[in-house]
Amino acid sequence: QVQLVESGGGLVQAGDSLRLSCAASGRTFSRKVMGWFRQAPGKEREFVAALGWIDGSTYYAVSVRGRFTISKDNAKNTLYLQMNSLKPEDTAVYYCAQSNGDEYGYWGQGTQVTVSS
Repeated sequence: QVQLVESGGGLVQAGDSLRLSCAASGRTFSRKVMGWFRQAPGKEREFVAALGWIDGSTYYAVSVRGRFTISKDNAKNTLYLQMNSLKPEDTAVYYCAQSNGDEYGYWGQGTQVTVSS
């Protein structure tokens, strides 16, 4: 089993920054990719960013490219999402997820990010 625990969400103003963390534990040795997703009220969950755990390759949704940065700390077994220049449309519950192959099979409980205008 894999446990993923997100933290770092909160209420901020437009233009502010936040850093989300995702602490991983359990059977994480099989992971290939870690990602961040978000779900706004009344909307489908959407991809935000992903990181190849072995090669460090990164991928971003167009809507966050240039503002968000995904990174990891191997020693702490933690995934991060640095979010700068936040906009009200970034308001959502943010989830981290782990993929051991073809799909994201493990998810955290989510952390709320609210950006006021």
